[in-house]
Amino acid sequence: MTPAGQPAPEDLLPLTPLVFHILLCLGDGERHGYALKREIARRTEGHLNPGAGSLYGAIQKMLDQNLIEESGERPDAHLDDERRRYYRLSDLGRAVAQAEAARMRALVELSETRFGLGEPA
Repeated sequence: MTPAGQPAPEDLLPLTPLVFHILLCLGDGERHGYALKREIARRTEGHLNPGAGSLYGAIQKMLDQNLIEESGERPDAHLDDERRRYYRLSDLGRAVAQAEAARMRALVELSETRFGLGEPA
């Protein structure tokens, strides 16, 4: 646990693909749930296209873990639907995303060594 009573980023690893993609999307700025769904599907070329239950379940868990927070800021009223909830990355969420990226990088390096990936043919 960190001094503030929050878990260390490494204690929350490994992340599910959906949670990692949500963190990646929010690294670009605030988004509402449906925008997260669309961006994840776009970035993964449709390989990860979460349903509403999976997406909002993951968002609620991430809110509970303080990885993300609900934003009080709203876009212009004519661009917004008042029912939407906007989310942003917390400091802990950013640290967890960085720790997950480092964990994945180490796995890629290990696989390159073990299986000769990345070597000239």
